[in-house]
Amino acid sequence: MPDASDLPPLAALRVFEAAARLLSFTKAAEELGMTQAAVSYQIKVLEDRIGAPSFCADRARWN
Repeated sequence: MPDASDLPPLAALRVFEAAARLLSFTKAAEELGMTQAAVSYQIKVLEDRIGAPSFCADRARWN
């Protein structure tokens, strides 16, 4: 069984779900009541934890 410290933080998963569903970091930030920078940070936390990029698209193209 994986150690809890190996799992991504719930906040990062919530941000990922919103960004993927809305196809926009900006819209995810608005929905979640946070800044776009905070969304980007949570996505980076998730990617660092899983050791892989979370989105295939070029993030610079996202709103």
